[in-house]
Amino acid sequence: MHDENLTDDDSGEQSFAPGSPEASAPKVDPNAPLPERVVATLKTIYDPEIPVDIYELGLIYRSDVDEAGVVDLVMTLTSPTCPVAGSLPGEVEQKVRRVEGVSDVKFELTWDPPWDPEKMSEAAKLTLGMI
Repeated sequence: MHDENLTDDDSGEQSFAPGSPEASAPKVDPNAPLPERVVATLKTIYDPEIPVDIYELGLIYRSDVDEAGVVDLVMTLTSPTCPVAGSLPGEVEQKVRRVEGVSDVKFELTWDPPWDPEKMSEAAKLTLGMI
């Protein structure tokens, strides 16, 4: 998935363009407990059409981590016809797999229950001017 907010610096590393939602995403503390690092990673992933991360948007229905580092992740999308339906779930699974300490990811994309704006956090609703 190409992200127009990504830029390459002189070292070849990619970073987010200033002002993009991802540039202000929470940083992942490498010393935090694994479940917190997984959630922090989820909070770095944005629906490209909405300036709110997928966690605060309420797209993550379950993110459980067991003692062996296996993440049980269940998510949905805002709509089955979402333009990133083919790429966002793979991006989410891939980024969670890269979290240090994660040994495996059991990933499920579900439509039941369907997403609705009530699933968003208060912070997301505030960001979108809904409250």
